[in-house]
Amino acid sequence: MTGDALSVLAAAAEAGTAPALDVDGRTLTFDELATLVRARMRSLAIRTDAPHPLVGAPDLDALVRFYALLETQTPALLVHPRLTPHERAEQAAIAERVGPLRVRDVAAIVFTSGTTGAPRGAILTRVALAASAAASEANLGWLDDDRWLLCMPLAHVGGLSIVTRCLAARRCVVVAPRFDAAIFPRWVDERRVTLASLVPTMLARILDASPRWRPPPHFRAVLCGGAEVPPALLRAARERGVPMLPSYGLTESCAQIVAVPYSERRDPAGWGSGRPLPGVELRVVDGRIEIRGPMLMAGYWGEEPLASGGWFDTGDLGELDARGCLHVHARRTDLIVSGGENVYPAEVERALEAMPGIAAAGVFGVASATWGEEVAAVLVASSTPPRDSVLCEHFVARLAPHKRPRHVCYVSSLPHTPGGKLDREALRALAASLRALP
Repeated sequence: MTGDALSVLAAAAEAGTAPALDVDGRTLTFDELATLVRARMRSLAIRTDAPHPLVGAPDLDALVRFYALLETQTPALLVHPRLTPHERAEQAAIAERVGPLRVRDVAAIVFTSGTTGAPRGAILTRVALAASAAASEANLGWLDDDRWLLCMPLAHVGGLSIVTRCLAARRCVVVAPRFDAAIFPRWVDERRVTLASLVPTMLARILDASPRWRPPPHFRAVLCGGAEVPPALLRAARERGVPMLPSYGLTESCAQIVAVPYSERRDPAGWGSGRPLPGVELRVVDGRIEIRGPMLMAGYWGEEPLASGGWFDTGDLGELDARGCLHVHARRTDLIVSGGENVYPAEVERALEAMPGIAAAGVFGVASATWGEEVAAVLVASSTPPRDSVLCEHFVARLAPHKRPRHVCYVSSLPHTPGGKLDREALRALAASLRALP
């Protein structure tokens, strides 16, 4: 990385004729992208103490706006495009409540659910994002013709990191408007994609949709994160010649901090999630994964900043083997990971209990061959249980698709611990009573 790593204008000065974006059927050079960014900069209302809301869809408009915000040192408040109006209003209310930013050098705020289920804004600085890009580069390296596929939102740290890594390296982002398992092989073949970032569910769907597809020689690797990679998927990828790098990361660390070495991409079995990337310190204390390093967030918006050089407790459970490889046993306590998207039960429970006819709700994840996990809800009705169609209408209005319960059952009361907390282990024991929603 040279110059200002996260500046499109600096990239244009250094690599003006190099491809920057492959989007909407055309390729923009860094010179052409810089022209669009300059025009957008003139229309921005700049406030360095307050973040600028940006719906982080993977499209040209959102990308140009994001690059312009980076250029003007304006923090971007990234909003997931799949959020419902209710969820967007909830995030806006949080932003109003927590007040101005008190951290310098902020590039983006990405919301992630806390252990209470309330969204928390992870403050990602330019320094942290640049450090994350450098750590990724130390493992993957770069080739002159590298082109990284973006098929997830900017508001997902996996999508954001693709954009910042490619900008820092002056490489091309291939923009897909959405993920499509059936079309993915064509994107790789026809748009010369060399790198991709997917969650395990996405890769499994690609292999199922195109059973005869084998990646072409120019395709270097798919980074697989967001959830543990099942052994069956590792075997299927090896048999199909798909170079794959399982990894581990989180929003608070600007995405990937652990990955299988690039040299092992043809057969990554046995490496777990891999080894910590250069610059990352990782330890396991009482079974919980703790990290520190320059790619760590500054803190959560409206909360005390993280102590400089301090350890961050991820809340995830795992262990390090004799080779220093990380094996993740469970993501954060009670977290449901559905299709690579994080779902906290408490958030879904609040939405359910706001519905007329529902007195109480307990939520947990159930295994899904397609999504890794799906959301299940155990409900207590205040009178006659609402019809399934009414339940589903309520979900659509209040919850993004990955958060909506797919299985339900009704009980007379929820199980609680002696201390009065919801007993989630006892809740999971009710899984046999669940039925699928239409």
